[in-house]
Amino acid sequence: MKFYTPCNNLPFQSVYRVKGGTEMDGPNRLEELVNTYETTLYRAALAILGDAHEAEDAVQDAFLRCLEKAPDFESPAHARAWLLRVTVNGCKSRLRAPWRRRTAPLLDAYPAAAPEEGTLLEAMQALPARDRAVLHLYYYEGYQTAEIAALTGLREGSVRSRLTRARTRLRQVLKGEDE
Repeated sequence: MKFYTPCNNLPFQSVYRVKGGTEMDGPNRLEELVNTYETTLYRAALAILGDAHEAEDAVQDAFLRCLEKAPDFESPAHARAWLLRVTVNGCKSRLRAPWRRRTAPLLDAYPAAAPEEGTLLEAMQALPARDRAVLHLYYYEGYQTAEIAALTGLREGSVRSRLTRARTRLRQVLKGEDE
């Protein structure tokens, strides 16, 4: 996945400012952020949207928002959390969009390293988008329930409920395929 940054002609503030750290100018800052976080954001968007092209668009929108807002990040963890929050919110907006067609993704487009991973991917895609998002943030990104609640705007109890419900559904789907 290659991101094109049309930043050469745009006047803007520095892009990767860490308080107490060094400053980088605009194109270098954005390039640093893209190189560091594009894979993480793409995986999160793909888990929520289930479509590779939509996920790429959501990630590019998140980086565009970063370019427009040019926020000061206190640390790399703050930058990661801010970008993930913007990406998750963008994915939620895309899911609500009236023009979005509700189609099943082509699972062949996501090759798995092992058959078990392919089965797990199919089972994950069978879950509702809101449950997939919570599972992805918890298991793949390593966030705690309180952090997921802050990222998604849900209450912590709702996050725990969705995790429990998603695990139960995932178990049912996986057992149904094994039998």
